[in-house]
Amino acid sequence: MKSKYCGAFVVLWLSVSVFNNVSAQVFPSKPVRWIVPFPPGGTGDFVVRTVSGPMTKSMGQNVIVDFRPGGTTIVGTELTARAPADGYTLLFVANSFTINPAVRSKLPYNTLNDFSGVARMVITPFVIAVHPSLPAKSFQELLRLARARPGELTYGTAGTAGGQHLAGELLSQMAKVSLVHVPYQGIAPLNIATIGGQVTIAVTNVPDAAPYVAANRLRALAVTSISRSPAMKDIPTVAELGYPGYEMQLWIGAVVLRATARDAVNRLSTEIVRALEQQEVKVAFDKLGLTPSPQAPEQFDAFIRAEMRQNERIAKQANIRVD
Repeated sequence: MKSKYCGAFVVLWLSVSVFNNVSAQVFPSKPVRWIVPFPPGGTGDFVVRTVSGPMTKSMGQNVIVDFRPGGTTIVGTELTARAPADGYTLLFVANSFTINPAVRSKLPYNTLNDFSGVARMVITPFVIAVHPSLPAKSFQELLRLARARPGELTYGTAGTAGGQHLAGELLSQMAKVSLVHVPYQGIAPLNIATIGGQVTIAVTNVPDAAPYVAANRLRALAVTSISRSPAMKDIPTVAELGYPGYEMQLWIGAVVLRATARDAVNRLSTEIVRALEQQEVKVAFDKLGLTPSPQAPEQFDAFIRAEMRQNERIAKQANIRVD
């Protein structure tokens, strides 16, 4: 009898052990938190909510969107850096993720050493726009006006050391024009200021500017990507207007802590890409001029490194520092 009970115990113990091992390997087994270091509203909010819905259905676990704005995205990024490296904390990233190391001498984390790419999600160009009353009907006329009035024309952006700021500085460097940067506290104030004539030029986001362009309250002169924007097909690129190699765009992706298990990283990447392939997601993005542009973890890591190198070059030449 003792042998019988002992055998039964061994079988039960093995069964529980196998079950626990299998359970431990299943990811995710609880909700995933997606930290967004930007305030609610705007393009980033739209992207993360659009993608997290299909991910929740596919994974069978909730994806909780946690907005943690502040410090030019540093607050939310530092919070992620202090989280467990278990894959249950994603960080929403955009251009500022690769710009901050180029313009700040100290960060409470190491961008390359602490984080690893999960997936790039979407891209969209910036658009160079002016008030319709400005005597510049084309991009070439705008540059001629800038050369005739060096240091007089202003260009507004959504803030210092953001993607739009570096796009404007790269344009100044390549076109050899002198423009005065005017930072605003976000895209909405920038667009309103341009419409009101308080700033000459806006380097702004396509999704946010498109309604004003359609209503003839802003005149779009060029987009900053290599290819034309699906949302502004008639607007040429800076590159095709005589500046080959010029490319700056808004990009959005997700990263996790570098110590995260590869199985978890790959699962998250697969789920994000699967969400981007959903027809309703594509339609929603297309309406805002956002182009799904998924990259796998290794590709996204390489992209991040390339962006950091370019941003460092631009910031150094323009002497952009925020500390």
